[in-house]
Amino acid sequence: MAYADFTLESVRTQFQLTFHRDTLFANVQPIAVPQWLADMLARGLSLPLVSEKARSELIVTPILLAVRELSNHQISILSGQRLDVDAVAGLVGECDFILSRSEPLPLVQSPILSLIEAKRGEIELGLGQCTAQMIGALRFNQREQNPIQTVYGCVTNGEIWQFLSLTDTTLTIDRDRFFLTNPEQILGVFHQIVSPQ
Repeated sequence: MAYADFTLESVRTQFQLTFHRDTLFANVQPIAVPQWLADMLARGLSLPLVSEKARSELIVTPILLAVRELSNHQISILSGQRLDVDAVAGLVGECDFILSRSEPLPLVQSPILSLIEAKRGEIELGLGQCTAQMIGALRFNQREQNPIQTVYGCVTNGEIWQFLSLTDTTLTIDRDRFFLTNPEQILGVFHQIVSPQ
């Protein structure tokens, strides 16, 4: 088994998680979209976004680069990196994007703050995979003796952004979804996630 094999039900059962819905970012402060990002998104949206790869490259990556810029380059973005934590538990495989508070090196370093799973279709289909990756991130951070209390996840098709948080064995699925029509809100959420606590 690997991250991609998990559904919400299988991850809940295997790792004995408690699920609930709540508002994760009630007081999110919108952040002005840099002009270069507005231009990139306009260019990307003028193309046919028919694959996960296209959505990742033309929408998700520019937004994450803006998040890094807005954090004064205090985070690293790893794309397509493996996060192999526990093969027996199925916590292995490639992650679309990992955000960590570390230097930009070609290997995963702790602490991992957030994992972003880009999907072409329905958001719900990626929630189990993203949750399994978040469990892997919590365990990775603990193993590296750099634990943080909460790891965040996001499943997006580029246009819709669904956030989650995992603290111990409690998964919270955000009641709200954020939309590419309001990128200021998406940047605000990520700023809140990556800001030192």
